[in-house]
Amino acid sequence: MNCKILSALAVATLILAPVTLSAADTTNAPAAAKDGPSKFYGPISKIDTNKSSFTVGDQTFVITAESEVVNKDGEKAKLSDAVVGEPARGSYTKKSDGTLNVTKVRFGKKSNTKGSGSGKGSGKKKSSESTESKP
Repeated sequence: MNCKILSALAVATLILAPVTLSAADTTNAPAAAKDGPSKFYGPISKIDTNKSSFTVGDQTFVITAESEVVNKDGEKAKLSDAVVGEPARGSYTKKSDGTLNVTKVRFGKKSNTKGSGSGKGSGKKKSSESTESKP
């Protein structure tokens, strides 16, 4: 009798062990995602070219050699291209000492690449213009 109980427990352990291991693996995946870059957006309130940093809100971000810096047109830029009052948008990682290192930043409001007439309501104007021009 004891042998049957032990055999049943052994079988149950073998069946449930892979389920337990796979559940443990999935709980670690979201933790790795949290370690990725965080995002920021807002007007630049201060620029310090000596420290290669700029401030948005109450956070100061440091540009490193690995930082990808672009202007509003998506072209490569430098910190000297940033303007106080203009928006900055990007991502950063926080070091153990609290420093916020920029991963990627775009200085300035993104340019409109679609040309004039884009934006809210532009489709209505174009469609009404096209119907008015027909005889």
